[in-house]
Formats: sequence, structure tokens, C-alpha cells
Amino acid sequence: MEKLVIHGQKRLKGEVTVSGAKNAAVAIIPATILSDGDCTIENIPDILDVSILKDILTDLGSNIKKLNDSSLYIDNSNINSFTATNKQIGKLRASYYLMGALLGRFNKAVVTFPGGCDFGVRPIDQHIKGFEALGAKVEIEHGKVIITAQKLVGAPVYLDVVSVGATINIMLAAVKAEGVTTIENAAKEPHIVDVANFLNAMGADIKGAGTDVIKIRGKKHLKGGHTYTIIPDQIEAGTYMIAAAATKGDVLVKNVIPKHMESLTAKLQEMNVKVDVFDDSIRVYSRDKIQKVNIKTLPYPGFPTDLQPPITSLLCRAEGTSTITEGVWDNRFQYVDELKRMGAKIKVEGRMAVIEGPVRLTGAPVRAMDLRAGAAMVVAGLMARGETVISNISYIDRGYERLEEKLRALGADVERIK
Repeated sequence: MEKLVIHGQKRLKGEVTVSGAKNAAVAIIPATILSDGDCTIENIPDILDVSILKDILTDLGSNIKKLNDSSLYIDNSNINSFTATNKQIGKLRASYYLMGALLGRFNKAVVTFPGGCDFGVRPIDQHIKGFEALGAKVEIEHGKVIITAQKLVGAPVYLDVVSVGATINIMLAAVKAEGVTTIENAAKEPHIVDVANFLNAMGADIKGAGTDVIKIRGKKHLKGGHTYTIIPDQIEAGTYMIAAAATKGDVLVKNVIPKHMESLTAKLQEMNVKVDVFDDSIRVYSRDKIQKVNIKTLPYPGFPTDLQPPITSLLCRAEGTSTITEGVWDNRFQYVDELKRMGAKIKVEGRMAVIEGPVRLTGAPVRAMDLRAGAAMVVAGLMARGETVISNISYIDRGYERLEEKLRALGADVERIK
């Protein structure tokens, strides 16, 4: 088992380049199944989730070649199986995108129930509602989701809750269905727009991605032979912005889309952190006291739930009482007990955390409870006096490319040990 060891209280200074968006990559890679040909995808993050998806597609018959650290060539012309039951699927929440992609290609899909981070109930009922609206029959047996359709026919789908996963999955299933599918109350996250742009590059007809109504006119065939570049990772960028503020640092975060960062930028400025915004980079620097704030996580363009754990660590430095209300997931504060081991004063009441500050965190052995909770432990370790040892870092590897290398380049004292 590997661990991260951090000796804190080093100011982060310098430049860091953000990798491709994890949440876009884990949907776009399954989306390639819908093409009978090949494609090249650039700016793919070199993370564990991508590695797992490559193994799953290879098992299905895909020919995948790594062109360089951030580019994949994928040829799905020989995929002839609609059954994805690789044991790796249980490690990956985004494996549910295989349902929509395989259903769209074969009118059938058998996929092991997805796994991933465990921070509350994350049902797939809205995904199923969408598949059934398109004419599919869905059964769950022996830990597998079995989806079959004589043919898929476009239909109106109203999502009862705003769901990123369901929005993307219904898009994947609908792009080759007969007629027009309309998704109402659709999620608007940047990676939904990215997936739609990728599908359109293959010949799909998707309009309205990024709004709450998406219209998909089905096409019989999606062509291959093109190259597509994934957007920068909004959450990785935000994590480095928060880490810069947490260490009283001065960091230029490069390869970002500033509009995607607006909710975080506004909160950091409210906290008395200096933020300079450029065309494709953001500078974050802070020497002054951090001011208390109240935050509520919401679907995009609201404050991202995935940045809630790391900014909770930062708020331990804030003057006074801050609150964070979790507006997306039921149980995302499991990591708080780990921060308390480092001296944090946080009280959780249901979906709200109350953070008393400022406190001086001290290094301790802690665990990454999930991917973004792992980022919270890293931010806390960078702030803390002494040595912090983080275990369960496979969670962190699922979503952050070469995290310790990038932090070391900014002056952090962090190493990976066996």
C-alpha cells in the first residue's frame, strides 16, 4: 500500500499546468463505442479511472494505443460484445456510461453495477427512466444491469433531479435512436458540453448542451477518423487554487477555462484571497488573514460539490465561523473526522458543516475516504505543522495526475512511499 507523506507549512510558489478533465474523459472514452471507426483523444489525464476504462474497453474488443502521456488512439471497429462485466467495473462509478454507449450501439447492454467513491446514495433511477423512455427494458439481476430494446426511439425525458450521470447516459443512448429525444431539467456542467461536442464531432446532432433542455436528433451512423481535445479539469484547477490560498502562496494555475472557475473565484475573493484572471490561467496569492464565508454546493454553475472537501480544509484558517451546506450529496462529510485528528474544529449537522477558525492544524496519520476527501487531506497536510501521512491514496490517483510531482514543483515537501 502506498502513502503520501507531507511536511507542511511550505508556501506554494510557481506555475502548475492543469490536466484534462477527469469527468469528461470517463464519459468520452465510453462514448467512442458509438463510432464504428477510430478516433484520437488528446488532453486525457493520466489517472487510475482512465486506466481502468482502457482495460474494460480492451476486454470488449477495442484497440487502444497510447500515443503519448495525454493522447489515446481508440479503434472500436472490432467491438462485438455488449456485455461489460470486467471485475474492474466495480471500482469505477463512471462505468455506468457503458450502459448508454453499449445500448446505443447494440440496443443491448449488460453491465456490472457501478462502484466508485462511497459518500451517500447515488441511485441510477434517472438513468433507467431515460432508457425506458427510449423503449428499453431494464432489469437488475445478480449485481448486473441488463438493458434490452427491439429498437430505440426518441422521446421526451424529464429528469426528476438534476443528474450529470443521467444526462450524459441518456445522450449516449439517444444519439443513434430514431427521431428526436428531448432531455428536460438536464445538468449543465462543462463536461456535459464536452461530451456533446465530442459526439457532434462524430456526426451526432445534439443541441442545447449547457442549458437545461437538450435536444438530440438520432443518426444511424457516427463516423470515426477525427481528433478531439478534452477540456481542462475544473476540479483539479480548483484544488490548486485552494492549496495556494491555504499555504499563503502565489501560484499561477495554467490551462484553465476561467468561466468554469467563477463560483470558486468569487468565494476566494470573498475570503480575502487575491485572484487575478487571465485568458487561460488564474493567479492565486494570499498573505492576509482568511475571512469566514458561507458556502452551499449546487449543480453547475453553482459551487462544485467536488471542491467542498478541499475548501473545508482551507476554512480551518478562516477568522470566525464558516458554514458549508452540501446541496448535492447526502453524506459527503465523512472525511471531517480525519480533519479533526489534525485539530480542526468542525461540527456536522446533517448536510451542514460548521467550521470554527482559525485553528493551527498539526500533522497526523489520516485516510483518504474518497477522491475529493483525499484532496482535502492533502490541502490540510500542506497547511499543518509537522508530518501528515495519508493512506488510501488510490482514491487520489483516480482523479489527480501526478499530484505529488506537481506539488513538489511548487515547493511542497511531499513524497509517495510504499
